[in-house]
Amino acid sequence: MNNAICFENLGFTYTHETWVFRHCNAMIEKGSVFAILGPNGRGKTTLLKALLKLHKPSEGSLEVHGKIAFVPQLFSVTFAYTVLDMVLMGRASKIGLFSQPSAKDRTIALASLERFGLAHLAHHSFDELSGGQRQLVIITRALVAEADILVLDEPTSALDMKNQALVLSWIHRLSKEDGLTIVFTTHHPHHALAVSDNALLMIDEASFAYGKSQEVLNEANLLALYGVPLKHVIFEFENETVESFVPVFKK
Repeated sequence: MNNAICFENLGFTYTHETWVFRHCNAMIEKGSVFAILGPNGRGKTTLLKALLKLHKPSEGSLEVHGKIAFVPQLFSVTFAYTVLDMVLMGRASKIGLFSQPSAKDRTIALASLERFGLAHLAHHSFDELSGGQRQLVIITRALVAEADILVLDEPTSALDMKNQALVLSWIHRLSKEDGLTIVFTTHHPHHALAVSDNALLMIDEASFAYGKSQEVLNEANLLALYGVPLKHVIFEFENETVESFVPVFKK
């Protein structure tokens, strides 16, 4: 079985009268990066919740092969948790109810923080960190759960460009170096083009574009998706050919 996730004719409705989406199809290969794009309210988060089994699909079939860990959008916490505490929360299923983290759990958590260059912040308050550092800590928390699939909800939202690049770099690395399957939602087609192998464009409740990112991320599909023209640009940078999209905003 080469697919981590497969859904066929998937649909969801809250009211049984209006569909959030339906007839949605995709196969996500193990070890690949899969991007989901769509405007607000089109059903991206609902689809993620279906993958996470927080919502039962109203129709269609959904198969998930492997353990999923979820990385939410950037957030703050109510209590003054340390960075190490936040990462250890990812070990909850390994620790057990009413138990304390073991020396092994702490070693795993610290090693993961070290990999992301965050070990020196282990005993700092989570809320003292920059947005990019917090997002990497939450990704670290998901990794120590020893999942096969990472699901990220708009992982670059509220980040500056430097930290967007950092998070995208890690998405690519975790797929290629660790063999993790990564699913993420985004409003940025250039992010999807940069790091994803395949993409799903949720154009309306029953209209989708799905396939290789290089093929489905094109000017016509993105105009249909966002209602704003985006220009496909190709240029040379540091001896490499780079492709991206630039939105065209008219006065």
